[in-house]
Amino acid sequence: MSGVEERLLYQDEQLRITVRTAPEAPAVTLVGEIDASNSCALADALESCRQGNHVVVDTGALTFIDVSGLRVLALPMLPPSQRWIRLHNVTPYQLRLLRMMGWYYESHAHHLPI
Repeated sequence: MSGVEERLLYQDEQLRITVRTAPEAPAVTLVGEIDASNSCALADALESCRQGNHVVVDTGALTFIDVSGLRVLALPMLPPSQRWIRLHNVTPYQLRLLRMMGWYYESHAHHLPI
């Protein structure tokens, strides 16, 4: 047994959030759509699994995200050095939105500390 456990953090008609515990950092997977109806639930779910310096969030299976969801993931109100969410598998659409909002930093290629 590897000691990795996956559990459901949140699910509604649009979005499913799961977390895998791992020694280096929790890994959260988002599947579906994020908008104003579930972005607060996303924020609560991410905060509930926060431990240590960061949480890795896989956004590759998102089919839609609006600005309210992007704001939860990007933490734009914090200085870059204090942002504890690291995005993984960012889609071209998501990257375009992040750039348009000014929340993407070119120097971070693999995990985006947005």
